[in-house]
Amino acid sequence: MENVIDLSNENVVHIKKDKIEYLQFRKLLEFKNLVHCYTLKVHDVNFKMNWDEEHKYILEENYNKICNALKIERKSIIRPHQTHTDCVEIVESDVQEFENVDGLITNKKDLNLVLSFADCTPILLYDPINKVIANIHSGWRGTVQKIGQKAAKKMINNFNTKPENIIACIGPCIGKCHFEVDEDVKNIFEKTFSYFNRNFDIIEKRNDKYHIDTTLINKLMLQEVGVKKENIIESGICTYCNSDYMHSYRANGNQVGTNNIAVLGLK
Repeated sequence: MENVIDLSNENVVHIKKDKIEYLQFRKLLEFKNLVHCYTLKVHDVNFKMNWDEEHKYILEENYNKICNALKIERKSIIRPHQTHTDCVEIVESDVQEFENVDGLITNKKDLNLVLSFADCTPILLYDPINKVIANIHSGWRGTVQKIGQKAAKKMINNFNTKPENIIACIGPCIGKCHFEVDEDVKNIFEKTFSYFNRNFDIIEKRNDKYHIDTTLINKLMLQEVGVKKENIIESGICTYCNSDYMHSYRANGNQVGTNNIAVLGLK
């Protein structure tokens, strides 16, 4: 698919090069020691893990494209097997493998943390003082389990990060406009986050369904541990609304297994 749309806004820039397109946060681009992006599906780019043996080369071709664009080594990619957990692990080397992990943290150079998304919330954390990064996959289950907040706490506890120094970038995800749930899931969110006294913002009833604002919830949780409001940057992009350009489970259910990836690394 040829892309004639520019998704750039005040917080993100849309990059197009060599048959690969991706978004980058303007704030993170200020730090020359960082590598990062959120890939788009234009040019049929897809990073799903479950290719059959005959077509696994497609995944490698796509990794080569993004690695070349970002000027990183393919062997530096660290990608866990994600299962909507609240598990956040520290990465020390490129030989580690991670099962049932949805968040990665490192302070090592040339280790590029990669997680996949198709409506779930990417949370990229950076401590520019201690040079520590975290890449978090927060679906609705991960949000309820507070994985983004747990990652920030792990940076604080393990790397002497001060929360007021953390820069948090919340990537494209399904917005409140399209994250529609039934009463059972609504009740889980209501029970878990009622202490914020913001249910009127977080949950909106439309006809017989409920719409949940997971971006707002993640922002509130990060602020709860001391991340400054002004250091939390949203992409402002809904994956469902832009499903022509990024993989969306809700919008393209017949393409289950298709994924965008978010990359975050130190150089």
